[in-house]
Amino acid sequence: MTRDERPDPDALLRRVQADEAREIRARLKVFFGYAPGVGKTYTMLESARRLRALGVDVVAGCVETHGRPETADLLQDLETLPRRAVHYRGTTLAEFDLDAALARRPRVLLLDELAHTNAPGSRHKKRWQDVLDLLEAGVDVHTTLNVQHVESLNDIVAQITLVRVRETVPDSILARADEIEVVDLPPEELLIRLREGKVYVPAQASLAAEHYFRRGNLLALRELTLRRAAERLGEDVRAYRREHDLRTTWPATDRLLVCV
Repeated sequence: MTRDERPDPDALLRRVQADEAREIRARLKVFFGYAPGVGKTYTMLESARRLRALGVDVVAGCVETHGRPETADLLQDLETLPRRAVHYRGTTLAEFDLDAALARRPRVLLLDELAHTNAPGSRHKKRWQDVLDLLEAGVDVHTTLNVQHVESLNDIVAQITLVRVRETVPDSILARADEIEVVDLPPEELLIRLREGKVYVPAQASLAAEHYFRRGNLLALRELTLRRAAERLGEDVRAYRREHDLRTTWPATDRLLVCV
């Protein structure tokens, strides 16, 4: 073996340290979609049931079925934490109970709608802050997120849909995610689901179809979602190559030839 072929000791050290860090830290998995109704919660619950079948301790911390029977059915056999009642302006809100989740400390906690704003009086203003506490406590979290809630993409989404989304999640949370699973559905199928009342109740569905859920909007949001996921995948590939000191070029993308 020549000197150039010997493994770089610094690269080996980085690889060992990265492997150890992954082993001990809690994992965050994000089910990522381009619009409501593509099946993020359903897919998360299917994944949770597979984990439970393997003996993993899975608990539903806060899962929103939005009245969809097929989604509610998947939740039936999973342990679910009681919601915390919050009284606000004459209304009682059912909120995720962070303290109960930290006391229960399951291996995996399901926490829907990462961009959710917590009710006044909660420990944190935003649900993504609850997630950080759970990860710090060693609890793996599975959550859902739509592309319009990613902070750096908020302006782009507003230009596409003419709707400004107020609830956003910092890009650093996506960067913290150990796994991002894209939950995809052709826009035509999503529009059928919308008309069938599987996304919103009829009155809301009619309004949504005229504005946010126009086919052109959905196509653009879908492209934005896939691009964002591809960027993250590229980052993961580059990190893997650094950790393993891989210097050969992988022809996974288009090649550029420059003639001078």
